[in-house]
Amino acid sequence: MTSSAAPGIDLCVGVSAATTVYELNPLNDPRWEAFVRSHPRASVFHSTNWLKALQNAYGYDLAVVTTCPREAALTNGLVFCRVKSWLTGRRMVSLPFSDHCEPLANNSGESDGLLLSMRHHVDGGEWKYIEIRPPFYRPGSQTGFGKSLTYCLHRLNLSRSKQELFHNFHKSCVQRKIRRAERERLQYEEGTSEILFQKFYRLLVITRRRLFLPPQPQYWFRALIASFGKDLKIRVVSKDDLPVASILTISHKMSMVYKYGCSDARFNSLGGMALLLWNTIQEAKDKGLSELEMGRSDGSNPGLISFKEHWGAVGTPLNYWRYSNRTGGAGPMWQKSLLRRLTPATPNAVLQTVGRVLYRHVG
Repeated sequence: MTSSAAPGIDLCVGVSAATTVYELNPLNDPRWEAFVRSHPRASVFHSTNWLKALQNAYGYDLAVVTTCPREAALTNGLVFCRVKSWLTGRRMVSLPFSDHCEPLANNSGESDGLLLSMRHHVDGGEWKYIEIRPPFYRPGSQTGFGKSLTYCLHRLNLSRSKQELFHNFHKSCVQRKIRRAERERLQYEEGTSEILFQKFYRLLVITRRRLFLPPQPQYWFRALIASFGKDLKIRVVSKDDLPVASILTISHKMSMVYKYGCSDARFNSLGGMALLLWNTIQEAKDKGLSELEMGRSDGSNPGLISFKEHWGAVGTPLNYWRYSNRTGGAGPMWQKSLLRRLTPATPNAVLQTVGRVLYRHVG
């Protein structure tokens, strides 16, 4: 596989099981977006809007491997980023900062073939590892990929009426909080204005500090806003003009994706987050969308899993898979331990600087 595909050109990059494999640039080849729109398992994370934001914000080199030559319509493809970092190593990830990303193929054997075509870069020492994040696909044993992480992915089916959905919410944890927010007369705003963005980001900094993490850089969210346009919304609720909770959602195909959420914990009892999600669900219903995707949860965070299940969302296992020629390693644990020690005493401005520097290395 070559380091990158020239704009609009497919490169023959390898052979696996007598099948030629090509590489294309998904931002320059119009076949990719058309394929994503038509494939039933393609998500917002496959879209050119998401890929464009990744490249513009973090400078990642994007590519798709496929068995389809330039003159043919795409019938399969595995999209990934080359992450080149002096801090965390050189690796291929499908995809950074994305909850999940399914190899788009006709069957598991075809997906296995695409993975096999990429392994020699790791075997030769050029790259540290290859990681994929599929919600459905399980690599065959011959690929050499093993589980690296396991999460829980929650989705809320929106086929029921609004009344039925509301009735299915947990009475004390959701329904009462929505009613409390209405009684408190919380102000609801949505859009992508600079004022709303700053309200969202201030709450994000507060929330990330609470989690002992630096905030994602502002340029990442600005890249998302620029890429998705009207399909992205920042939603904010305030009490007496003080922002208390906010979420960022993206509409894609038949899904509404709840990607980021943040709040000021001092005001959680007012029901701000519940009001935000209920407004989002009602909007998704009005648009005729079929699901609200509520993102991944770590198994070590049972509170977050319970929160999503109280809305009636159904969780399914989400396994990340990795191919590496190395064993062991400290992984991200040293980073978490260091951040937990340093974050409480670090000023907000410094935390934001850490985020600006760090995140391009950890995708």
